[in-house]
Amino acid sequence: MAPIAKHYDYLVIGGGSGGLASGRRAAAMYGKKVGIIESGRLGGTCVNVGCVPKKVMWNAATMAETLAESHDYCFDTEVKGFDWPRFKAKRDAYIKRLNGIYERNLGNDGVDYIRGRGHFLSQNEVEVTDESGAKTVYGADKILIATGGYPVIPKNVPGAEYGVTSDGFFELEQQPKKVVLVGAGYIAVELAGIFQALSSETHLMIRGDTFLRQFDPMIQEVMTKHYEEGMGMNIHRRSKQTKVEKDEATGKLTIHYEDINGPAVLKDVDTLIWAIGRAPETGDLMLDRPGIETTEKGHVIADEFQNTNVPNIYSIGDVSGKLELTPVAIAAGRRLADRLFGGPKFATAKLDYDNVPSVVFAHPEIGTIGLNEPEARKKFGDANIKVYKTSFTAMYYAMLEHKGPTSYKLICEGENERVVGLHIIGLGSAEMLQGFGVAVKMGATKADFDSCVAIHPTSAEELVTLR
Repeated sequence: MAPIAKHYDYLVIGGGSGGLASGRRAAAMYGKKVGIIESGRLGGTCVNVGCVPKKVMWNAATMAETLAESHDYCFDTEVKGFDWPRFKAKRDAYIKRLNGIYERNLGNDGVDYIRGRGHFLSQNEVEVTDESGAKTVYGADKILIATGGYPVIPKNVPGAEYGVTSDGFFELEQQPKKVVLVGAGYIAVELAGIFQALSSETHLMIRGDTFLRQFDPMIQEVMTKHYEEGMGMNIHRRSKQTKVEKDEATGKLTIHYEDINGPAVLKDVDTLIWAIGRAPETGDLMLDRPGIETTEKGHVIADEFQNTNVPNIYSIGDVSGKLELTPVAIAAGRRLADRLFGGPKFATAKLDYDNVPSVVFAHPEIGTIGLNEPEARKKFGDANIKVYKTSFTAMYYAMLEHKGPTSYKLICEGENERVVGLHIIGLGSAEMLQGFGVAVKMGATKADFDSCVAIHPTSAEELVTLR
């Protein structure tokens, strides 16, 4: 066995948001010797092929909608088109700058950036293979697994490899004129909304009758209807793909599928995007060597303090399968560093996974925190739940022929009507939710909401005037 090149107090496998946050906290605040292993670009999924470039694309799509609506506000505007290649170059340059900032921050905090792919040799040793194939062994007192996840492609659909995943979305050099997305989760919904707003012929294939099925029924129903009727998107319900063919001469795809109308074929498809789920990035970590336990799906099992079953080995973020959101991984990573290195003051530090706010950058935006209505009724009983909701036309749409949806719901529990769920759809929901998230996290009641004077004229005021 090769000798240990360097020994660390804390060795992090994975240079995504969670791993970086935990490693930097340990080094900068507690003076620990830290190494971070990463084979790809720093920042992980979120920075490179996730929330950051996605939000940039959402901004462009939202601007396209605003430009189209500007005529109703009496602007004489002429839009000649959207320059996808030019925009992609600008977006990619922005992401590259972020990669550089992440690397400089590691240097500023005294963290060693170890380029390569790591796997376990033992409970406290990790071997890293760099781009040249050279192998180096590192030792550590404590090791964090923060390798994230990756999007999957179905294995039982002939020709599935002709499609791409959400990662491939960010590699598209040209805007597809006709695009098919398969999936009903937030990634599929966000990407479909972007394409539709940028005027691609968009087809969204879902297995059920609505998308976002883990969300409150109000969100499912309102958004599915709006995407289909308001935006003009092609929604294929109860669909199942049976075969994908590619014309090698033209590059066009033919999608064979079944839906509620029976067997069908979509021809002349430029791009097929699979958004059917993600899997943990654990395949080559050699977790069996230290004996780390995983779920059937491969997620590293971690308790509420991020401990695995092996002493001094920890796991955070998507690889552990708990609330796969970037801010969750960051918060969990920082609390873990506090607990491990911050002394008695932080001996019980851990992330509270309840009441985590989240947003879907759809068209319009969706915000949610807490329990959806079926979950609340199951947990507390029908007699203990009271629901307040409203649907209205936001003032922005008063000048427009096209009216987008705005729907809000508060779910309250018990005699004091503690707010246990808040779900909002409409313009500005993403920015709006953060403040209301604080209120819900603090245990606010309906009376607390009512006691706040409304800000007029806004959509948000409806949440403090619900009856």
